[in-house]
Amino acid sequence: MKTTEKKSTKGEITDMLKRLGAIVSWFESQQEMDVEKALEQVKEGVGLIKESKERLKEIENEFKEIKKSIEE
Repeated sequence: MKTTEKKSTKGEITDMLKRLGAIVSWFESQQEMDVEKALEQVKEGVGLIKESKERLKEIENEFKEIKKSIEE
């Protein structure tokens, strides 16, 4: 989900965190680990973490712009 346009989904970070939570729950519930499935889960988790960090940085920049406009 790498795009240069702004993302418009309001619950985007919340959704990503919920999905990360589901991945963690999946790992915790496994009695015998399916290595292939675990690898898929890890890859998805890493992607979600990267997307979340990027979106949080965008949000931080938006807050800085708002603060700057208020101070002018």
